[in-house]
Amino acid sequence: MPDNLSAVANFLFEAGTLKHSARTGWWMAGVRTPETVAEHSWRTSLIASVIAKLEGADPARAALFAVWHDTGETRTGDVNYLGKKYTDGEADPRDIAADQTTSMPEAVAELVTEVIGAYEDRDTLEAICARDADKLECMLQGIEYRSQGYENAQRWIDNSRGRITTKSGQALADAILETGSLDWLRAALGEC
Repeated sequence: MPDNLSAVANFLFEAGTLKHSARTGWWMAGVRTPETVAEHSWRTSLIASVIAKLEGADPARAALFAVWHDTGETRTGDVNYLGKKYTDGEADPRDIAADQTTSMPEAVAELVTEVIGAYEDRDTLEAICARDADKLECMLQGIEYRSQGYENAQRWIDNSRGRITTKSGQALADAILETGSLDWLRAALGEC
């Protein structure tokens, strides 16, 4: 067992801050209490595994990419697209991962930096599926917010739908757009 697990413990506490970090773009749509980065990442990982399975890729690897994809936001915060326009350049998630893993056991540091790098490079089908899942999750969240009365969420729905690239992701997006956000409950209760 490595002696330097305190660096891993520190990272796990740091990762926990994502449970309290709001996804800031939703404020522009008028959402007063938007989902957190951690909530977004959790559902993104589920979606990534589904898209990957449908695409013939490794669902577990796609889910791994998706659950880790926003961990750098512990250091940068969730900077929305408008905010990125005014920064001197977006921080490279690979650099953030390298900083986060300083002093960690080598095997753990390699895991984190490899996962973040592979997601950012998007040169595997699993990484592409995870990226599509990120967009699809945003689209789903937008639909849920729209059904709660946030009409401005339509912009996020449309933009997210347009950024999905895999055939399975596009087909799933179309199915979601044809499904009500509470149809699952009606079906579970036998109402339809």
